[in-house]
Amino acid sequence: MPADPTFANYCCELLASTVGPCVPRRMFGGWGINTGGMTIAIVANLGTGEKLWLKAHGTIRSHYEAAGSQRFTYMAKGVERSINYYSAPEEAMESAQLMAPWARQALDCALKAQSDKAVRSRPATVSKAKPARPAAKRPSAPTPSPTAKRRSASG
Repeated sequence: MPADPTFANYCCELLASTVGPCVPRRMFGGWGINTGGMTIAIVANLGTGEKLWLKAHGTIRSHYEAAGSQRFTYMAKGVERSINYYSAPEEAMESAQLMAPWARQALDCALKAQSDKAVRSRPATVSKAKPARPAAKRPSAPTPSPTAKRRSASG
């Protein structure tokens, strides 16, 4: 049974005044909150009810920890894993105005991740080494002489 989008829609309303129009999309049993083609947040239930998890990166981790937020962690093949999303502070869930600084940070993190991804996907620069030699031409097969006899399949 698909998850109810009510909470995801509410989260979009909270974020939209700062980051622009948001769209919730089904994602791994929860919702991805997207704006401008980037996922800035997810809505997931990790056993304590649905929560809004905002995109983050290492340099702002301390902001989330100071606000009492938790890092998004899950179990995969018996090993605990985590991703760079933190739970939205409880007080920020009350209004778009209180959510604004957190939404801005999530958008900045998504933009940085997109920028980093673009840099990684660029082709390597061409070095000024010797130019590559053209591949050697393959000798062509000899042409049969006009007097050569063709053998039949029966011999």
